[in-house]
Amino acid sequence: MALPYHRIIVKIGSNVLTQPDGSLDLARIRHLVEQIAELKKQGKEVIVVSSGAVASGRSLVQVPEKADAVTSRQVLAAVGQVKLLATYAELLAEHALLCAQVLVTKEDFRDRQHYLNMQNCFRALLQNNIIPIVNENDVISVTELMFTDNDELAGLVATMLDADALLILSNVDGIFNGNPQDPGSELIPEITPTTTSFSSFVSTQRSQFGRGGMITKCHMAHKVAQLGISVHIANGKTENVLPRLLRQEVVNTRFQPNKTASGKKKWIAHSDLAAKGAVLINAGARAALLAPNKATSLLPVGVLAIMGTFQKGDIIRILDEVGKPLGLGLAEYGADKALERLGQQQQKPLVHYDYLFLSADMS
Repeated sequence: MALPYHRIIVKIGSNVLTQPDGSLDLARIRHLVEQIAELKKQGKEVIVVSSGAVASGRSLVQVPEKADAVTSRQVLAAVGQVKLLATYAELLAEHALLCAQVLVTKEDFRDRQHYLNMQNCFRALLQNNIIPIVNENDVISVTELMFTDNDELAGLVATMLDADALLILSNVDGIFNGNPQDPGSELIPEITPTTTSFSSFVSTQRSQFGRGGMITKCHMAHKVAQLGISVHIANGKTENVLPRLLRQEVVNTRFQPNKTASGKKKWIAHSDLAAKGAVLINAGARAALLAPNKATSLLPVGVLAIMGTFQKGDIIRILDEVGKPLGLGLAEYGADKALERLGQQQQKPLVHYDYLFLSADMS
């Protein structure tokens, strides 16, 4: 039975797009474009998050060995992004399809206005039957402004656009209960929303050309699934992987989605870096917030301490009594009022349930 996804984010990793020498694999891109064209024929909306700008740049420019890593990356990405997009545009044109470039930074997701502008742009492109090709803007994203990797970026785009599914194409068949190279390791076909610790069974090895490892993929996939979006990790080098994945004919790992969260909640879930302050809550409030199948707001009676300053509408971190992060929320009023109401009963919630994102996975 075919999976009923309509709006799909396809994330293509560096290891899928590159050859062993680090250059771009044009035959692989051609095959992936054919698959995307097939999904479009089925009436699906497709957004592509593609790595490969740096690999594209390597074939065009020789950066001096003495250049520092950040500068080299900026030069290779700036030159390579043009080639990468031209390659996609040319191959999609063979199927009478149009693509658009969308380059983003982490800053664009921190700011609510930027976020909404970007969301409107994506929606307009999709309405005009244009395939957005998304990548991090490596030219200006350096150090703390960088995404962990394009998996994190793909997760943000998936939640922003209320996608039905995020398909992560890697160089392995999915998540294994050990090292994928070990003959004794088995593929895990389904990961439930209640799974918490991935480090016990996931290999910490990083990919050769990418920035992130499988643990990073798992945490991101789990977070996106918690927000109501199915996430699949599959091997991008498998023949016809996308159509076969949707027909459930190919091995992969699926992160089962939780019930769908609101658009505002999806933004809050990814706004850790935008948090202005934090609140420390007691054990009773922690138990109430984490109680299964129960919508609970954060009330001042359960708050032990206010940390930092924040205004109404700011994102704040929710910490338990030992300072462990529990989630994020949108403050209903500022830190001053929150301090006045600290520990008091019969007060207006500091964070309303609709604007509260809790995650056992937040680090």
